Amino acid sequence: MSFLKLGTRRSFSFSFSSALRIRSLLFEPRFFSYVAEGERVHASNTTKPSFIHPSAIVHPNAVIGEGVSIGPFCSVSSSAKLGSGCQLYPGSHIFGNTELGDNCMLMTGAVVGDDFPGCTIIGSNNTIGYHAVIGVKCQDLKYKPEDECFLEVGHNNDIREHTSIHRSSKSTDRTVIGDGNFIMGSCHIAHDCKIGSNNIFANNTLLAGHVEVEDYVHTAGATVVHQFCHVGSFSFLGGGSVVSQDVPKYMMVAGERAELRGLNVVGLTRRGFSMEEIRSLREAYRKIFLWVDANAGSFEERLAQVEQHEELIHVPAVRAMLQSIRDSFADDRRGICKFRHWSSS
Repeated sequence: MSFLKLGTRRSFSFSFSSALRIRSLLFEPRFFSYVAEGERVHASNTTKPSFIHPSAIVHPNAVIGEGVSIGPFCSVSSSAKLGSGCQLYPGSHIFGNTELGDNCMLMTGAVVGDDFPGCTIIGSNNTIGYHAVIGVKCQDLKYKPEDECFLEVGHNNDIREHTSIHRSSKSTDRTVIGDGNFIMGSCHIAHDCKIGSNNIFANNTLLAGHVEVEDYVHTAGATVVHQFCHVGSFSFLGGGSVVSQDVPKYMMVAGERAELRGLNVVGLTRRGFSMEEIRSLREAYRKIFLWVDANAGSFEERLAQVEQHEELIHVPAVRAMLQSIRDSFADDRRGICKFRHWSSS
């Protein structure tokens, strides 16, 4: 078992022109044209050779796919599996039992995986941004170092710089990220979160442990979500919001303690909801949250009235919204965000 050795270092005078020269060398195609000795790269069995820079440290037991490029000062663990076409930019690292699908890209400083028990599985066509940390030990005091913990990431996700995504806190659970999510810089997704697909998390979105986010959710910057909260599909969380209770499907919340602010009409329109569907959702929302009749009854009574409405109940989007509200009042849930009643007076 042998590792690549770093070359002998020679002193040199450094200048701006030297820096430009080094930068040009780093990203020239021939910079990745070195194939290390040994059997870590099996060019005879592949149509596209894999290239490893001589300063990279790649364990001989690592499984390297076709056409993989591993830049300078990278490291790859013994249990790692890299799919075809993966690119590791200078100074990126893969630790522990970690699997990358095809065509993944790790930018400079990115860290994926951990040496603790468990595994990190990353799907295909994912980009891990500069200095992002993905699939490491959780920040839960109940976590036991001997327990296996897991992270599963789907396909086609863009995870930007300085984002952190942690593994689960126990072996019976896992942190899950779906497909096609855009997770902007400095976001945090804590242990045991379940993230759906096609979501957009703006910079500094922070999700505490066990948060569940469905599909097509959009958060604005500096949004914080309390542990165990659920965020329904097609909802919008305003910038700087502190979300401490569930956000039902299709709704918009904002505020230091987030409150319901109506339907996410812009998001629904962009996602192809028809005008008739949006009209029905608006009518149902008004009957539940914006009543004007003093005799409209309690929240439960208003919700039941909409569930029995002859026209609205036949609209699938309305039924989905009503079910999302109902689910938020289950015994193990936190209820929905508060709402303001604007009386006719």
